[in-house]
Amino acid sequence: MSGPVPGTPSLLRAINDRAALQALLDRGPLTRPEIGALTGLSKPTASQLLARLQEAGLVVLDGIREGLPGRTAEVYRINPAAAYVGALDVTPDRIEAKIADLTGTIVGEHTLPTPRRPHGELVDRLNAALLGTNPPDKLRRVVIGVQAAIDPTTGRLGYAAAKDVPGWQLPDLVPTLSAGLGVPVDVENNVNLVAVAEQAHGAAQGHRDFVLLWADEGIGSALVLGGRMHRGATGGAGEVGYMPTPGAPTARESGRYANHGYQALTGGPAVLKLLRSYGVRGGDFRTAVAHAVRAADGDGQKADDARAGLRDIAARLAVGLAAITSVVDPGLIVLTGGIVLSGGETLRELVEHELHALTIPQPRVRLSNVEGNPVLAGALDLALAAVRDEVFGSTVPS
Repeated sequence: MSGPVPGTPSLLRAINDRAALQALLDRGPLTRPEIGALTGLSKPTASQLLARLQEAGLVVLDGIREGLPGRTAEVYRINPAAAYVGALDVTPDRIEAKIADLTGTIVGEHTLPTPRRPHGELVDRLNAALLGTNPPDKLRRVVIGVQAAIDPTTGRLGYAAAKDVPGWQLPDLVPTLSAGLGVPVDVENNVNLVAVAEQAHGAAQGHRDFVLLWADEGIGSALVLGGRMHRGATGGAGEVGYMPTPGAPTARESGRYANHGYQALTGGPAVLKLLRSYGVRGGDFRTAVAHAVRAADGDGQKADDARAGLRDIAARLAVGLAAITSVVDPGLIVLTGGIVLSGGETLRELVEHELHALTIPQPRVRLSNVEGNPVLAGALDLALAAVRDEVFGSTVPS
């Protein structure tokens, strides 16, 4: 039998160790008395615990804290070098990589531009991006975000045309990448990773049921139900860009992965075309949405046209969100992506108003507030959660 047996001293030590490590992660450097107070451990037990964690290389001394006259206390902290994890955000144009230590501190980052027709093997490109971060040590896990989804029934990447994810059409994709990179790998849909980051750091903190809508060049969503990501039988839960929508062509007319459905009405190119029909200019959809918001604050015909264009965008977005809301009944909808973030609170309010006019449930609609690249943030969150679980459970012999 392996692992600690329930009710044994080994199990109690493992529980105490994990509690102490979590306290150090949450609060930063602590003294032994502080760790004892937070975990409810006696002085001798807390001392034994810290000795055990130091021997395992998970905790290191962080100096001395002066207290009352004549009294000092040693300060302990998590050893950041105990483990490192990597995150990759892969798009047709570039691979962005970040490395974090066990505390979650970023210790390396690199962006590898890739041409539309990349040369070389997929593993080589991913490895080059990781090596460009100059990792301090071997990585314990890598999480990769892609604009597609793994089908658990086949192990292959689905919900994307081969031209959009060149080189990814591999059988047993995850085991193949893990073997090639020499580290455990997880491949996750990029919008799902944004939802992970939103739940950990953003507008969805504390929410166990929410929908995230990514409105950018393309459209996607993520569903978190009961605190867990819902991926669906084939990994395609949330692929709402392909959702049949009134007024848009369907897959029957356009082709399976062509521009149809919800995306044909609300994706970046459609939004740019729509705003131009209202006289709003912009070199791309983000700029056009931002121009519309600024113009809408003014007076006169241009302001009226800009407001009408924004209401039209909001109405289109609300139709898809109403379908999702009718099925899922989320308590919260988080909006993110270039379209809605460029529109800010002005567009958010319009979307919420239009949605509530269509649905019996009245979910709150909020903008994302995760800073930086949310795909990488979510990928690091997943990688760190898995590695911490492994490392924190390694202090008690089996």
